[in-house]
Amino acid sequence: MKTILAPHSLSSLFTPKSSLQHHHNPKPTCYNIKKVSNFQSFSSFNTNPNWVSHVQHGLAALAISLALNFSPILGGGSAFASEFDVLNDGPPKETYVVDDAGVLSRVTRSDLKKLLADLEYRKKIRIDFVTVRKLTSKADAFEYADQVLERWYPTLEEGNNKGIVVLVTSQKEGAVTGGPEFIKSVGDTVLDAVVSQNLPVLAVDEKYNEAIYSSAKRLAAAIDGLPDPGGPQPKDSKRESNFKTKEETAEKRDQFTVVVGGLLVIAFVVPMAQYYAYVSKK
Repeated sequence: MKTILAPHSLSSLFTPKSSLQHHHNPKPTCYNIKKVSNFQSFSSFNTNPNWVSHVQHGLAALAISLALNFSPILGGGSAFASEFDVLNDGPPKETYVVDDAGVLSRVTRSDLKKLLADLEYRKKIRIDFVTVRKLTSKADAFEYADQVLERWYPTLEEGNNKGIVVLVTSQKEGAVTGGPEFIKSVGDTVLDAVVSQNLPVLAVDEKYNEAIYSSAKRLAAAIDGLPDPGGPQPKDSKRESNFKTKEETAEKRDQFTVVVGGLLVIAFVVPMAQYYAYVSKK
């Protein structure tokens, strides 16, 4: 590849002083055309700050998206507590419910407060309701309910007349626990019925408000010595069988035999009839 000298570079060889006056670089401007073009494109890529700016904006957007997705959701001036926050915060002071799952309406909260406040005033028995979305520290709702009772009311004197009702929305199950006085006032029959009927049956249909309030009324009625109002009965979960009965199988077999027999007859009779017609013409 030949080296090309610019015209003004030739003159600079003979008149170096004038060349120094007009050019800041004292070196002769000898260059290879292809090499210069490649070098210029590479240097423009390095010195262009636009791609750096795009990368920075992309990383910032990604960080904001991750922060919004994984940060706790704030609503109504307070954030949803976790199962550990429920334990550490203690029993509710102004209400009788800790709605960690966020499934109870304002009407249900108000009705619970009226019902349970009147019960505590008359019978000196307090019932607290807790809803959580899921459990990570305990295997089931019963273990978590016992943990809540022990943490909120650590001594026998404090927890003797206290009851705790827990509803886990993701698992569709609930539990009831309490001190000796509470258990004695309610009775094992109603306790088992609330756990097996009111809480799980209505939770499966996501009727959480009805599940909580009907449980509260049933427990209050038992403490007051009133007749049991009852609860929803579990739905029959029997599924339809995909297997055929003996009669259906026999009927299908007869139909299949008739169809196959007819096809066999057609397969043999039609060719024979065609052959007989062909021979008779001759």
